[in-house]
Amino acid sequence: MFQFFRDMSGKFNSKIYAGIRGQSSPQHISFLRQLQKELREKNSLDTPLETLKVVIFDMETTGFFPEKGDQAISIGAIKMCGSAIEEEYTSSFYSLIKADKPIPPEISTLTNIHDDELASAPTASDVLMKFYKFIDGRVLVAHHSNHEKAFMQKMTWDIWRTRFEHRLIDTSFLVGLFTPVIKPLTLDEICMKYEVAIKDRHHALGDAKMTAKVWSILLKMAQEMGIENLREVYERIAKK
Repeated sequence: MFQFFRDMSGKFNSKIYAGIRGQSSPQHISFLRQLQKELREKNSLDTPLETLKVVIFDMETTGFFPEKGDQAISIGAIKMCGSAIEEEYTSSFYSLIKADKPIPPEISTLTNIHDDELASAPTASDVLMKFYKFIDGRVLVAHHSNHEKAFMQKMTWDIWRTRFEHRLIDTSFLVGLFTPVIKPLTLDEICMKYEVAIKDRHHALGDAKMTAKVWSILLKMAQEMGIENLREVYERIAKK
């Protein structure tokens, strides 16, 4: 999620930081600047898979098109190191996100999130900053990641007027290493394929936990093939 801070290094001017100040405290600005420095020195592509630190995340939204007004209403995430889900009490993240318009009834039914809950939820700005701190520069992983990417792009631009360009890996990407996929598998389908129990579906943290278990299985399979890092994953996919 902070790829853009690295890529934009040297390009942040006083106008951009003024925009950030409008949303964030001086402590937040200091945190973002420190991340810029750290990410310039980081190369996740060559990190061994067994020590690769990632954040698996999922978002519940009011629809599929943020550019048409759909909004993120919750976000859940799990930290992993290699194929292991971190068990510390700080290893998971979950928050509702305040919405400025009613949730469609079908979304409330699907997610069990209701308008009265979102009325008292934290703002998108507050949630996003807390999420950035939780990520702490790790690679992001999601299932059908284009959905999460679209909403993160929109939220990042709306709040800070800068681009979201963090490295984001789709679990379907790794699936392609092992079996040809004619069409993308749903989370339910991929969980059934790899015998992961389906629990708390359409709850952002529940979906993140299931995706984390799938990621763990796929990472172990990649290692069994002799793949040592993400760079080799990309090279194998490019040759298929």
